[in-house]
Amino acid sequence: MGVQENMKLVVSLSIIALLILLIIGKFRASSLFLSVSLLYYLLGYLSFESYLSSYISDSLIVLVLLLLVSIAIEKSSLIIYASKFLITKSYHISLLRLGIFTSFVSAFLNNTAVVATLMGIIKNNKLQAPSKLLIPLSYFSIVGGSMSLIGTSTNLVVNSFVVQNGLESLAIFDFFIVGFCISVGVLFVMLALSFLLPNYKELEHEEQEYLISAKVLNTSSMIGKSIKDNSLRNLEYLFLIEIERNGQSITPISHDEIIQAGDILIFSGDVAHIDVLQEFSGLEVGESNKIHSLEIVDVVISPQSNLISKSVKDSKFRAKFDASIIALKRGSQNISKVGQTILKAGDRLILGVGREFKNRDNISKNFYIISSIAKSQKLNKAFSFLVVFLFFLVIALSAFGIFPLSKGLILFLIFLLIFKVIKFDELKKRFPFDIFIIVGSSLAITKVLVDSKLADNLAEIIISTFGSYGVYGSFIGIYLLTLCLTEIITNNAAAALVFPIAFSISSSLGVSPLPFIFAVAYGASCAFIMPHGYQTHLMVSSICGYKTIDFVKIGFFVSFVYSSIALILIPIVYKF
Repeated sequence: MGVQENMKLVVSLSIIALLILLIIGKFRASSLFLSVSLLYYLLGYLSFESYLSSYISDSLIVLVLLLLVSIAIEKSSLIIYASKFLITKSYHISLLRLGIFTSFVSAFLNNTAVVATLMGIIKNNKLQAPSKLLIPLSYFSIVGGSMSLIGTSTNLVVNSFVVQNGLESLAIFDFFIVGFCISVGVLFVMLALSFLLPNYKELEHEEQEYLISAKVLNTSSMIGKSIKDNSLRNLEYLFLIEIERNGQSITPISHDEIIQAGDILIFSGDVAHIDVLQEFSGLEVGESNKIHSLEIVDVVISPQSNLISKSVKDSKFRAKFDASIIALKRGSQNISKVGQTILKAGDRLILGVGREFKNRDNISKNFYIISSIAKSQKLNKAFSFLVVFLFFLVIALSAFGIFPLSKGLILFLIFLLIFKVIKFDELKKRFPFDIFIIVGSSLAITKVLVDSKLADNLAEIIISTFGSYGVYGSFIGIYLLTLCLTEIITNNAAAALVFPIAFSISSSLGVSPLPFIFAVAYGASCAFIMPHGYQTHLMVSSICGYKTIDFVKIGFFVSFVYSSIALILIPIVYKF
């Protein structure tokens, strides 16, 4: 077997392993991509200069700068002020306003930040059921991001590959025509099929139930007494459903069951009434027996959190945040064995926090705060307007070719630092290391995919499968491949793996690569069916307890309309 064949075999096996591990989801995507790219460098498939250049590409630098200046946009009070006019007594008018507003804002701002800002407002509104608006919020943020180069990290990632392959960089509004039509189409389908969205309105007036665990300490007066004698059956808001003892589960629980030291008592009920447990001496809840002094905070783990893929126990959670986890919810599922659970983006945590929690510098990176704590201080209206105006000025100057986007963002960031809108400490805490590593490593990996000729071989398979329908058939094949991958792994990972194949197909067929490039970009953002396919889905799921079927029912039709518009318009706007 020759050197080229050996290289192709190693690359094939490593890409298959990468895909499998991404689907399993037990490891951070950034760690996996970095490991594969380092493997290629160590094996000599990449020179040091080529490897290093992957992390300093113009598009990657622009992506990082956009995410950093978005910290200031998040502090603007304008979005919150404008969002107050979104929800009315009419559901369809509320949905229409939400669609227009979210799509427009998401075309220029990071969609996770947009969803994080609006989901608390929707959750706490008194006019419409949050469950009828939160899935649409996530969908609108995705399609809005498809309208511009900077609307989603996926478009910038694709542009990085475009520049890497010697093509001219895509312009900010190259995505607008197709993206705008997609946004309008999705808005119409959401209005027409809104009856498919779940109505959990009754939950607004019911108690939010969680599983709460409490440990019986050696000093507890409960030891040696039965469940009945300890009055554990007479709690108004909490119900004892299980006892964990020496690794064994006891359920159902008899009235005569004797409490022992070290027992873990698991209650189901309203976390707002956790203070009733202070009646029992020697009972430790959330690693703190000072139940009466706990401040309850509701948070969602952000996609940038360094808690992801770690167990609660291994993360040293309490020491890191001065907080303990009282309850953990994943979608509609309550998690009872909190300590051993591997945390994921979108997990909803009910925390009992200490005095230092608000002062810790790692809160904003790891969590989206939903309620019960003062959020980061907002800018006043005048300064909010100035910051937003300057941001759009930078975008406009770049769009008209007057001033490069990278230089404009650097100057804007310097302005924000000088006027202390953003502090250096915030930049350090919020630096998007995961995205930086994924994109940089992806650029390195695509070089090897091309050099090993594996991309060409995969392109030949797609051409042979769909080629009977001509160039358009191969174009559809690339789109469908990207769509399928983005539903089972991350959108950026899907774009990274499919782009070199798409580029090879266009070269093999001797046609313009642009339709294939946009097929990858739009296919990678078409993540509407599976809740784990996109980070904003995880965020809204944590609020409403959506089930997978809730996304599937409406997401299938949204995906169909989105894909139909993309597949029809892309070849019209960008000729083969």
